Amino acid sequence: MYEYRKNAENRIELSEEHLKDFVAGNEAVYASIIDRAGKASRGKTARVAIDGWYGVNFDILIRELTETARGAGLSVEALHTSDLFRPKEEIDRYRKTYETDDPSFGWVNETGVIEDVMDDGAIRALAARLRGGDSASDILVVYGPGAAVKALEAEYDLRIYADFTMQPMLWQMWGGTLIPFGTTRPDSDYYWKMYYYCDFYLLYRQKKNAFASMDLYIDAVDRGNLKMLGSGAYNAMIDNVVKQPIKQVKILQPGPWGAYRYHDLWEVEGLECNAWNELAGIELSVLVDVGAEELINIPAQNVMQRPVEMVGEYVHRTYPDLMPLQVWLDDGYFPEPVSWERSSMPIHNHPGTDYVKRNFNEPLGRYETYYIVESYKGSSTWMGYKEDADLEEWERLCRDSENRTVIPDWENYIRRWDSNVGDLFLIPPGTTHGHGGNQMILEMDTGPSVAGTEYSFFTYDFARNTWDDTKKTMTAPPMRMHLDHSFRNQKWIRENRVKDHHRARPLTIEGNGRFRKDRYSTLPEMPFHIERIFMEERAENDTEGKFMQIVTLTEGERVTIESLRDPSRRTTIERLQACIVPAGFGPHRYINESGRHAMVVIIRLKKG
Repeated sequence: MYEYRKNAENRIELSEEHLKDFVAGNEAVYASIIDRAGKASRGKTARVAIDGWYGVNFDILIRELTETARGAGLSVEALHTSDLFRPKEEIDRYRKTYETDDPSFGWVNETGVIEDVMDDGAIRALAARLRGGDSASDILVVYGPGAAVKALEAEYDLRIYADFTMQPMLWQMWGGTLIPFGTTRPDSDYYWKMYYYCDFYLLYRQKKNAFASMDLYIDAVDRGNLKMLGSGAYNAMIDNVVKQPIKQVKILQPGPWGAYRYHDLWEVEGLECNAWNELAGIELSVLVDVGAEELINIPAQNVMQRPVEMVGEYVHRTYPDLMPLQVWLDDGYFPEPVSWERSSMPIHNHPGTDYVKRNFNEPLGRYETYYIVESYKGSSTWMGYKEDADLEEWERLCRDSENRTVIPDWENYIRRWDSNVGDLFLIPPGTTHGHGGNQMILEMDTGPSVAGTEYSFFTYDFARNTWDDTKKTMTAPPMRMHLDHSFRNQKWIRENRVKDHHRARPLTIEGNGRFRKDRYSTLPEMPFHIERIFMEERAENDTEGKFMQIVTLTEGERVTIESLRDPSRRTTIERLQACIVPAGFGPHRYINESGRHAMVVIIRLKKG
């Protein structure tokens, strides 16, 4: 998985007072912490908590902080929170409820808190020690996830939160170097279900708790270049970010149908083929330029600290903490003709809200659309079963294969559709489908998970090898399928229904010759609208104070999105870049910066 940061900065203005509370560079950060701790402790042992997310290199942070303090003639005693947790065996038993026996998915820990896996006695003992000032050192630091739990937060003179973004944390998890709860060493057995279904929620609820009493915020993504803000400056930053369109650091990922159009568009070092490319969503980070020399890198979950401003009152009330929409760009360009078995996504489907609630305890199903952004010779989308296909036979073939043996006549079952730029495919839950290749797809979907968990039920992937990013070859074992979920979730939709109901058409709802706003036809079960705005120079739109939108520039070079109420609230996106327009942004204009026509495509919920 690769990040791409070009033009991802979100520029805001902080007051001079808040900018004075911004510190960049490890030495400056440590010196500031030591100075603040001394002032807060009033001559006694300074009691400092450094709480934080998985992925933060606490060992280096504490070692360098200690060295800086020693250089100032101060001593440091450091206590890692691993001693506050229950034994590993008990934590594993706790997680098991949420990992479940499902080989591919789990059950969301809806109410758990980090204290569930911590030792009450150890917390009480530490609280008593902090309260009594029992340390011979000048500074007593408690560091690691859970350092500032509710039972301890009042005992500190200084409370710090060290944050980390999703993608670098996943790199650690996949590489076996992530340090989870209750230990100071990496756990090579730790895997994604433990995180996405359990630990994420414990960390997230503790972060929200810690933010309420936090004195300092550290962006710890780059361990060699820490950035720190006081809590007032941090909250002012978030307040400003959610008042304007938000760009994110997009990710690109190789895979078995990985293609090559990205070579012409972006320079991504190390990426040899591109399958998935997420443009906007809860998994991605947000780069903020506060007017200092360094950028702040925060997880997208942090902007959800202002949920009503971000997603509107209805979504916040109905789906707490959820960013309900996401946008992807699926590559599909091959310089030479290739087979469908090389250019196509796996044949798959997605679950609806009832299914994910019943099986995974998630709040919202996966409802999807494919908008064709570019098409080349052979541009194709797979959707629905052929009218004469024997569906019982298809299920038997898939189960017999388990994606380990080829189904020679698979094309006799799945309908292929020729596609062109501007085509929109509606993909409600249970619809068999897949990107066929020779096109670029703007995939606009609901996001079912607060944690960003993916819900695609793979049925058949042509028994092909997938990508090995170490060897840079298509030699990794074939992907695992989700056959029980896939067939349990099937709606068995055939080609005539696809033709009559799933091939949406655009209807013009506004326009004057210089701009045009289209809304695509929809299905009752689809929870969002897809709209597009064509403009020569300018066009206007409105979130109405309740509809978060994700906007992607599909035609043209650069477009600026600017508030009509406050033109200083603005951002500029480039072709095939997306941004989130918060629900509270209100009336706004699009300004075509390229001098030629431009078009943006928009996803927004129907209900707000």
